[in-house]
Amino acid sequence: MPAGIGRPKGHATMNDYSSMESELETGEAKAAGRSRTWLLWPGIVVVLGGAWFAVHHKGGEAKNTPQAPIVSVVATAPTHVARTINATGLLAAKHDMPIASVGEGGEVAQVLVNAGDWVKKGQLLVVIDRSVQVEQDANQQAQVRVAQADARLAQANLDRALKLVDRGFISKANIDQLTATRDAADARVRVAQASLGETRARIRRLAIVSPADGLVLDRMVEPGQVVGAGTGTLLRIAEHGDMEMRAKLSEGDLSHLALGQEVKVQPVGTQQTFVGHVWQISPVIDPVTRQGIARVQLAYAPGIRPGGFAGAVIESGTVQAPVLPESALQADNKGSFVYVVGPDNKAQRRGVTIGQVTEGGVIVTSGLTGGERVVLRAGAFLSAGETVVPQLVKGA
Repeated sequence: MPAGIGRPKGHATMNDYSSMESELETGEAKAAGRSRTWLLWPGIVVVLGGAWFAVHHKGGEAKNTPQAPIVSVVATAPTHVARTINATGLLAAKHDMPIASVGEGGEVAQVLVNAGDWVKKGQLLVVIDRSVQVEQDANQQAQVRVAQADARLAQANLDRALKLVDRGFISKANIDQLTATRDAADARVRVAQASLGETRARIRRLAIVSPADGLVLDRMVEPGQVVGAGTGTLLRIAEHGDMEMRAKLSEGDLSHLALGQEVKVQPVGTQQTFVGHVWQISPVIDPVTRQGIARVQLAYAPGIRPGGFAGAVIESGTVQAPVLPESALQADNKGSFVYVVGPDNKAQRRGVTIGQVTEGGVIVTSGLTGGERVVLRAGAFLSAGETVVPQLVKGA
């Protein structure tokens, strides 16, 4: 249409029809979207409600019915077990005999034995120089001879005087004087002989001999050393070579021992076992350690060295008591305890006293009477009064 010429009123162009179609399409789309949204709302409400119900319902069940822990328990029963006493202690000579110089002493001339030698009673062990004492002995012998000569002369003078009394040549007073001279001479002989005996006794004490048969344990003297009464021990001897173990035991264990009871002793660091017998039980208990000593006699053997350490095993009859695995026992500053599950399935703390450890477990000497259900392994995670679900373990 030429410019400037207007459209007839009431007639629509092609552009107008296009615009109208677009508006119609947009309106239909919006209407369809609103319809779909209204259709989704019921489903969303159902899902949210179900989730809320599930969460709150589950929480209510957990709150009202808590889940109790499942624990393994073992039933206790008194069992006859061999009472075995384990002990430790020192090895020593049964009778350790220290030998020292008891005389005036002097320089050591010879030492005739070494540690480990066997000796006999009276055997010479150490020789001390006695040159001075030998001269003293000779002097005393001369004094004895002089005194004896004076005594013989006095006796001869008395005998002659007695023959002249009847003739009146010797008075009674002269006889008394000669008798006193003779008696004094005899007394001087005895004094000289006693002095000689003392000197010889001193010389004998310079020869250090063994007081008994035995084994030399230690030698602490060498030639050239000057010894005397205050020097101290020169040698140590085990009488007859007998050894012993001084086992330290509690007062309770000591009460189960008897003289002559057999003991197996194993020195530390060896696989050898020696059999001995209790020969003495300590009559006193140390008030600090609450222990006493049981002395176990052992025959000599090269593997038993005095001063060493050893362990001992003593079989002391049987005892009737519950036996528990070590895993069932707990301990704190109040002592040893276990958890016992009562009829209401609640864990209860029970204090116990434990005895020896055997291959089958630990003997409980007090605290359990038998028939209790004892928590086997989970005791460290329980608390007193906690409800549990017990599961009995047989043969534990």
